[in-house]
Amino acid sequence: MKNWQKFLAAAVVCSLTLGYSGQAAEAAYSLNPEVKTATPALKEASQIGVLSHETPELQNEANKDAIVVMSFGTTYKDTRAKTIDATVRDIQAAHPGVKVVTAFTSHIIIKRIQKNEGIKYPTPEEALDDLLAQGYSRVAIATLDVIPGMEYDYDVAVYNQYKNKFKKMTCGTSLMYWQGQEGQADDVSETIKALSTQFPKQKKDDAILIMAHGTPQISNAYYSVIQARLDEMGYKNVYVYTVEGWPNLETVLPKLKAAKVKHVTLMPMMMVAGDHANNDMAGSEPDSHKSILEAQGYTVDAYLHGIGENDAVRALYVSRANDAWDALESDAK
Repeated sequence: MKNWQKFLAAAVVCSLTLGYSGQAAEAAYSLNPEVKTATPALKEASQIGVLSHETPELQNEANKDAIVVMSFGTTYKDTRAKTIDATVRDIQAAHPGVKVVTAFTSHIIIKRIQKNEGIKYPTPEEALDDLLAQGYSRVAIATLDVIPGMEYDYDVAVYNQYKNKFKKMTCGTSLMYWQGQEGQADDVSETIKALSTQFPKQKKDDAILIMAHGTPQISNAYYSVIQARLDEMGYKNVYVYTVEGWPNLETVLPKLKAAKVKHVTLMPMMMVAGDHANNDMAGSEPDSHKSILEAQGYTVDAYLHGIGENDAVRALYVSRANDAWDALESDAK
């Protein structure tokens, strides 16, 4: 057992030898096989990465499988088609013959789309209730979240609420989850490489500002990790900031000044280029990020495309969905 696993074992439960088994770049952890009498609390604490649950009393049911793709959603029809819909199509293409359902976690967005477009997207709960009514017994949840923040917590809460109603249920991870620790995948670096395919060619006095959403949840710390990876990977004058968290635009402004930047490209690190991208980031109002930067003398361009339009990023989302599906298929009965 590696040293960090020994330390964790001592910290969590002194009477048990706790470790995480498996090979590199796993999608989930599991308790060390030497742990024979793990308590429910210890089992819950070890639920990291792709979540998986089998309900013993339903194991005689026939397998009828579905994938539920959860997204916050957007009222911007054009970007929805190019991002969310395109990603769901790619997931469907990777799993021909499997029912794939799109569910939106924003109830407000669901209502607005229904009112304005006559289209009714289900909530995750509605989607799963419908699958139960249709006799589906195994469900893999895939998420289009960027980091495991508050929205991802919603996905996990839905998983926990419904997992005992299905023969088997799994829940995949967000785009960025693992950080390369102890042989795990480095989702952050992988995502940056995919995102960099849309970076413009930079001159010495150019900068790229990547606008993330931000979250009140503790995973807001991911943005510090993203910035550290950008620096480690040699991306010069590329900064991540958030519209509703930290770091914010004011945090980045001194860095631009110190680097003697003259030209800035703004781009969202969000699945869609919706309200935040079009208004908060690139709007014409004096408090938009573009206007603030221009008022300070910078020339500003805005890249108004959600990351779901990026083929390389969509491929990563498909990979995350595949992880959830593989967990559903493992030890299939």
